[in-house]
Amino acid sequence: MSYDYIEGKKRIEEILNNSIKIVDSEKIPKNGSEFTFNNGYYNWVTAIFVDIRDSSELFSKKGLETKEETAKLIRAFTSEIIEILRDDDNLREIGIRGDCVYAIYTTSKKSDIFSCANKTFYINTYLNMLNKLLSSRGKETFKAGIGMATDQELVVKAGAAYTGINSKVWIGNAVTRASNLSALGEKETSDRLFFSELSYINFIEELRKRNSEKDVEEWFKKIKGRDGETSYHADIIKVEFDEWIKAGMAD
Repeated sequence: MSYDYIEGKKRIEEILNNSIKIVDSEKIPKNGSEFTFNNGYYNWVTAIFVDIRDSSELFSKKGLETKEETAKLIRAFTSEIIEILRDDDNLREIGIRGDCVYAIYTTSKKSDIFSCANKTFYINTYLNMLNKLLSSRGKETFKAGIGMATDQELVVKAGAAYTGINSKVWIGNAVTRASNLSALGEKETSDRLFFSELSYINFIEELRKRNSEKDVEEWFKKIKGRDGETSYHADIIKVEFDEWIKAGMAD
């Protein structure tokens, strides 16, 4: 490799000298002409991370047959979670980081944040379905954490314009917080679901409206982490979905 550091210096100076416009819009735009190397967007976003527990132990198992089984497990885990997360006009990024599936949404309204929370309830129930299917086949079941966080974030397009290699960078607390919260589910507690305080206070009213005959606040336990941040954990499921699972999952 030969890196032209003289040209590199020129490129860095060009970036540092150029003006950049930060747009405080109603929504973060989708990929396209609105995102350039000369602008950035600042708005409310919500991130969801779903993280497998003890994945290193799962991945390190020896033997070809075991590796094939591991591949099936990972595909089963990721495919339907992606299916649940991707169906949303507010989706701005979705992907897999190692053993973790994640998605990021633009959420300028409380209803948008509730929609994200609703996805986590579906994922929590889906994992019950997956584990029942695995158990019926004599396979190991999954443990996982589901973290969700909301915050205002700065989003910029980063990379090298002339190479075609670029990606959005999310600068703020939502993505990091959701990732950290996903590490707590079925570890610090038996619950999989963990929500940041900002997520919770923005979706709880809508959840209360949809369950007016119930005390929905009792579904959540408030805790303060070692970092001093408040979060809420729960084991909320989609009732009709869960009843179908318990009834035997007939086609």
